Amino acid sequence: MDKLLIRGGRPLQGEVTISGAKNAALPELCATLLTAEPVTLANVPRLQDVATTLKLLRQMGATAELHDDGSATVDAGPVNNPVAPYELVKTMRASILVLGPLLARFGVAIVSLPGGCAIGSRPVDQHIKGLQLMGAQISVERGNIIAKTSRLKGARISTDMVTVTGTENLLMAATLAEGETVLENAAQEPEIPDLAELLIAMGAQIEGHGTHRIRIQGVERLHAPKVPHRIIPDRIETGTFLCAVAAAGGDVLVKGTRADHMDAVLDKLREAGVSMEIGADWIRVKGNGRPKAVSFRTSEYPAFPTDMQAQFMAVNAIADGVAKVSETIFENRFMHVNELLRLGANIQIDGHTAVIQGVPQLSGATVMATDLRASASLVIAGLVAEGETVVDRIYHLDRGYDRMEAKLRGLGADIERVK
Repeated sequence: MDKLLIRGGRPLQGEVTISGAKNAALPELCATLLTAEPVTLANVPRLQDVATTLKLLRQMGATAELHDDGSATVDAGPVNNPVAPYELVKTMRASILVLGPLLARFGVAIVSLPGGCAIGSRPVDQHIKGLQLMGAQISVERGNIIAKTSRLKGARISTDMVTVTGTENLLMAATLAEGETVLENAAQEPEIPDLAELLIAMGAQIEGHGTHRIRIQGVERLHAPKVPHRIIPDRIETGTFLCAVAAAGGDVLVKGTRADHMDAVLDKLREAGVSMEIGADWIRVKGNGRPKAVSFRTSEYPAFPTDMQAQFMAVNAIADGVAKVSETIFENRFMHVNELLRLGANIQIDGHTAVIQGVPQLSGATVMATDLRASASLVIAGLVAEGETVVDRIYHLDRGYDRMEAKLRGLGADIERVK
């Protein structure tokens, strides 16, 4: 099993290019199921989760290929097996995103209840509730969601909570439903407007994407976009590299990104004393010595993202002062704390709140990644720790980061993948 060996203490210098957003690529690959025509997406990140999604689409009968230029083409015309089996779904919760497209286009879907990171309950009941309001007959049998319909009907759907994948699933399903669907309490993450723009390019009629109310007028069929849809940059990868510079120091130009998707994160980095210059598609970040401790509370976009909580925890671990971090999205998302403690961090947990007393120096040790973003926090901590840090179980990291160690090596970090 691969590990990362990191020798800390080197500031980061140079340029790094951000890959396409994982959380946009996965629903957009699933959206290709909505048409019988081949769809090409550009700026597709090379991630394990992308590979799993392409494998899932192939298992259904689609042809799906990732090209050397970073694009991917999916032809869902030949799909004849609308099933997402447990052996694929168990590794990736985003597999649930095939449910809406399969049901809308084929009238049937069998999707195993999803797996993925062990960061707490992320129930799919809101997906099921919404599809039932659109007329689907759904049962859960032996760990599988079994859904059927003659044709989905438009409905007004208000989810009990803000759910990103729920919004995406219902948005995709509604594009082929009969009549109008209104999604209330919709998630506003930038990946949702990006998905909507792809669907519009495929012939969907959508208004209000990026707000709490999305209105969809169903159409008979969708087609391939006239030009390949380009996936937006990954704001979480961007934030991770910004945190790495904040912790390790240095001067880095982050290219191919979107600062306008990251207001809450950038505000907290400024509060930590990090210097930044921002352009249309780049951010130049300078680490100015030891950062200042910053407190925050995770919440739905546009507030501070839960997917950046662990990385900021690593920065706070070596910051000057005391920070209080409240996690409101996932109940088990402090599993990286015990591993940071092994590196010498001073962190106390009280329910959904962590109190971090910054220490002047971390010390290298062997640590274990417990989920995707936790693994990134351990890499950041390793970059500043004295001596050698070994991060085990980095298959979590590979699910969501495109060659992170190679990008960090390009910035001067002493990091390598080992067995």
